[in-house]
Amino acid sequence: MFLFRENNIEVGIHWLPPGGGIDPGESPEECVRRELREETGWTDLEPQRLLCTWEHDFTHQGIPVRQYEHIYVTSGPRRDPVPEYPEAHWRWLSQNALAALGEPLWPPRLDELLARTPAGPVHLGLIA
Repeated sequence: MFLFRENNIEVGIHWLPPGGGIDPGESPEECVRRELREETGWTDLEPQRLLCTWEHDFTHQGIPVRQYEHIYVTSGPRRDPVPEYPEAHWRWLSQNALAALGEPLWPPRLDELLARTPAGPVHLGLIA
């Protein structure tokens, strides 16, 4: 699993897959392609299946935000990213390393979802 580690002053340390906000008129799948390109430089990957959706509340620059997330799974060669932000902290993690990480994952239960490969998307709902 390829994840970025963020240390955000408002939400703390957490690990998450590449991603970001959906632009107006953009589908979740189009957003996945764009965000992969922007954050990793990879242009040859396609979203293969929707793993889960979830919502969470946090504060961004002092403004309360409710974020709706779609988490997709894809596969490709194991390689280094060429992100727009070369100072980004990223890591390839095995299933065991993911489960033993010791820092929060976004979405929560990501390690469990990847370990059991649900037949269809899991809707985690609002997670506080």
